[in-house]
Amino acid sequence: MFVATGGAALSMLFDATGGISVDRVLLIALLLNIALILFGWRRDSAIREAALLNAAAEARALAQATRDPLTGLVNRRALVEDGCAMIAQAKRRYKAVALLMVNIDQFRRINHYHGHAIGDALLREFADAIAVVAPAGALLARPGGDGFACAVLFDPAVPQTVDRLAERLMSRMATPFTIAGLELHLSASIGVARTDADNPTIEALLRSADIALGAAKAAGGRQTIWFDASMERALQARADIADGLRRAIPAREIIPYFDPQIDLATGQLIAFEMLARWNHPKHGIITPESFIAIAEETGAMNELSFALMRHALVEARDWAPGLKLSVNIAPSQIGDARFAQRLLQLLTEIGFPADRLEIEITEAALFADLAMAQTVIASLKNQGIGIVLDDFGTGYSSLAHLRALPFDRLKVDRSFIASINDSGDSAAIVTAIVRLGESLNLAITAEGVENAPTAARMQAMGASRAQGYHYGKPMNAAQTRAVLAQRHLLRQASALDMAEQSARVRQSA
Repeated sequence: MFVATGGAALSMLFDATGGISVDRVLLIALLLNIALILFGWRRDSAIREAALLNAAAEARALAQATRDPLTGLVNRRALVEDGCAMIAQAKRRYKAVALLMVNIDQFRRINHYHGHAIGDALLREFADAIAVVAPAGALLARPGGDGFACAVLFDPAVPQTVDRLAERLMSRMATPFTIAGLELHLSASIGVARTDADNPTIEALLRSADIALGAAKAAGGRQTIWFDASMERALQARADIADGLRRAIPAREIIPYFDPQIDLATGQLIAFEMLARWNHPKHGIITPESFIAIAEETGAMNELSFALMRHALVEARDWAPGLKLSVNIAPSQIGDARFAQRLLQLLTEIGFPADRLEIEITEAALFADLAMAQTVIASLKNQGIGIVLDDFGTGYSSLAHLRALPFDRLKVDRSFIASINDSGDSAAIVTAIVRLGESLNLAITAEGVENAPTAARMQAMGASRAQGYHYGKPMNAAQTRAVLAQRHLLRQASALDMAEQSARVRQSA
């Protein structure tokens, strides 16, 4: 229309002699048509440019929504979506899907020592390494953190193909990674789950693989573990214990038991080690192996420990002055700068002499932050509290810790004591530990003495203190008080104190 109108107008502008017509209406029409043509062209260009920008923005948004920006692998959201499609494909082809969750062991330590820039670079290299090892068609993802996922199709009758893939991944991770001139030696843990009756969906598959990965890391890492239903039952049991602890601690269901320690030279009772027991309203007495590690994992250990120590210190307050109380400290506590202050405040509040208390520390508690451990231990020792290195002989750097920390006593691990009369190696190790203690002026406690021959052997070697079933089993507060009363090892107390003691005995019974 614009072209036809413009052509007609131009033909009328020129007269027979070539002159220009002065018809203003036709001139205006011509200019208007030209303007409309230009406007339409520019409008069309703007629309096409906007469409291209919108398409690019949508592509970027899709990439951000489905890709991990650090490694370029798909993220958890895309893993779920693509995993659903892979499971559907597997069903059509009579295949199964295996999901391998791969985790770098001790990745936090790398970030801590070398910085997050090195950690991020390592994650990128790690992703590239998995991509090289993974078979064609594998679905690779970084769901988050230092975790990676690799989903593959396989013949359900030949699961060994998945095992071989895991072995190749493990082998590659064992090869050092060079990042910014640093040679990093890594290991990995792998949890594997497969589609079956228990894992019909990608969500169930992810959960099962995560549970298997947790089992692999809990077992020390550097290994591959396949999911089985017992793992989920165990996980649920742990969750039940964690929930129960939140109620049990303020309800004072976690109670102290007391394990006697004997002076080997005189045969006299000289101390008790405080042990934790859960007086469960439904299951009865539960030993600490079932709940202490869970309390540590869930952050409840500090509250549990102080509630238990308060109970034990009140019970031990009127023991004979020569009797000591020994308590175990969790790794998280020895790394807490406020621990020493809180413990000293508790001793002052209860009126328990600091020189009657001993703190037992395992070497595991010293690895995370030795400098902090030195500060905490020095604060405790300056107040007269004894410091014991527990389970000596089972750690990796015992001699370094003996040099760095002011211990008063070494406690030989029960695994050596139990076999001292049957194993020449155990006897040699215990002899070396006793001689080391003598040279460093450290007293020796033998833990796990079960019979008279073992007690005699430890006394002959030079140990000063022993504990174990040979001297009696751990006792609750009421039983302990009865034993001490028989031996006249309870101090005379006021009538008010006696009433408080009677109430405590009834609670402990």
